Amino acid sequence: MARVEIYTKFTCPYCFRAKRLLDDKGASYEEYEITQIPGKRDEMLERSNGRHTVPQIFIDGRHIGGSDDLYELDRQGGLDPLLQAG
Repeated sequence: MARVEIYTKFTCPYCFRAKRLLDDKGASYEEYEITQIPGKRDEMLERSNGRHTVPQIFIDGRHIGGSDDLYELDRQGGLDPLLQAG
């Protein structure tokens, strides 16, 4: 199974939406709550080329983007193959 990482904030509805899709797919993921874990916000900004909104999602190190990007990838049929890789 692929390594999924998601940078979140506790009260973010888009974060909950993205995690729900990953949960529905049976994907496990590492969640980094950027307001609680020192340095994670800066790490997210660097890895996502300055994107500052949450969530920011990575699958096997590949930057997927945010919640809308994740859902669009799924709609196009590209999410399941990425989740199965790894």
